Amino acid sequence: MLARINGIDLDHDRTGSGPPVLLIMGSGTAKTGWHLHQVPALAAAGFEAVTFTNRGIAPSGGGPAFTLDDMAADTVGLIEHLGLGPCAIVGTSLGARVAREVARTRPDLVSRCVLMAPRARSDRMRTASTAAEIALADSGVSVPPRYRAVVRAMQNLSPRTLADDERIADWLDLFELAVTEGPGIRSQLELSTADEHGEDLAKITAPCRVIAFADDIVAPPHLAKEIADALPAADYHVVPDCGHYGYLERPAQVNRLITEFLHA
Repeated sequence: MLARINGIDLDHDRTGSGPPVLLIMGSGTAKTGWHLHQVPALAAAGFEAVTFTNRGIAPSGGGPAFTLDDMAADTVGLIEHLGLGPCAIVGTSLGARVAREVARTRPDLVSRCVLMAPRARSDRMRTASTAAEIALADSGVSVPPRYRAVVRAMQNLSPRTLADDERIADWLDLFELAVTEGPGIRSQLELSTADEHGEDLAKITAPCRVIAFADDIVAPPHLAKEIADALPAADYHVVPDCGHYGYLERPAQVNRLITEFLHA
């Protein structure tokens, strides 16, 4: 479904019935990233799962240049357009940053907030990695799909998964086929390196659950812990044996942490 929000079309879906939960995806990924594991689990737990694809990523609209404020405004606009608020929101990676901004600026729309693989700052290694990705995108060089799949696996999966020959073969095939397109991918990469200020996090009053993934090299647990410590009302959990895509690698544990928190 498409909804006209802030002058662009946002592609979104609604699944299940019950209290609404809005899920905000990370950079370079469409709403479908939630549908394999989190959407069925939320629907089975008695919630309505609402997913959408962020601006700049097909099939949603939007141009190549935008800000975090734009992404937060889209999220607010969709909540208001669908009449969801106040509702629970769940975000991963860049989506967790958008969720924090919505919770900070529009507390009336957010009842609870789950932040997965978040970070409030980008250290030297994370900054260098993102800068390299941007440089590659700007160079116009086209790398073979299999090469990109291997790099994506090494960046986002745990050593345990990488060492499992049967599982990694499936992951590599999936990553090779799952190509996300859209003019906004570069802007999302840039936003993922920007820092936040601790005093802004302190303004978030909604109960929060921060979920880190033990083997995450994109948003390592110590950076997620900094966010949990800065929030007025938050608990903190680390899911073992998974990387940045922990919600896909260890869905049972992640889904349990989400649904238990939302039912509390």
